[in-house]
Amino acid sequence: MEEVFIQTPLGIAAIKGDGGGIMAVSVMEEGAIKPSGDIPEALTEAAQQLNEYFAGTRQTFQLKLNPSGTDFQQRVWKELLNIPYGKTISYLELSRRLGDVKAIRAVAAANGQNPLWIMVPCHRVIGRDGSLTGYAGGLWRKKWLLEHESPYRQQALF
Repeated sequence: MEEVFIQTPLGIAAIKGDGGGIMAVSVMEEGAIKPSGDIPEALTEAAQQLNEYFAGTRQTFQLKLNPSGTDFQQRVWKELLNIPYGKTISYLELSRRLGDVKAIRAVAAANGQNPLWIMVPCHRVIGRDGSLTGYAGGLWRKKWLLEHESPYRQQALF
C-alpha cells in the first residue's frame, strides 16, 4: 500500500491505496504532517480528482475504491455514493434506503466508520431536523463541505 499527503482547504489529506484501488482518504490538521513532494503513480489520479473537487470542477469521483469493512458497512458506503452532489439526506432516510429504519444507529455507526473521506460522501448525511450531527472530521469541515457543494452561494455580510 502506498500513501500520499496533499494540501486541501480543510487540512492535509492522506490518500492510501494501491493497484487494487483507493483504500482510505482521511484529513488531519495543518502542521500534523507536510504534503508529499512526489505522488506515487497508483495515487496520482485520486490526488488529482480530490484537487479538482476542491477547485469546484469535479462533482463525482471516477476511481476504483477498495475500502476495508464488514458486509454491512460496505452496503452503507455503497448507498452513500447514491447521494447526489449538493444534496443531503437524513440518517433515517439512509436507513430506509437500506431497507430497515430500525437499523438507524447501526447505519449511523457505519457512516461514521467510512474510510473514504469525501469520495464516499458521508458528509451529505444530516439529522432529520436538518442539524449537522456527527462527523469524524469535525462539524466545521462538514459545514464547509456542504456549503462548498451548495448551488446557493451565501456571501458574507461583514
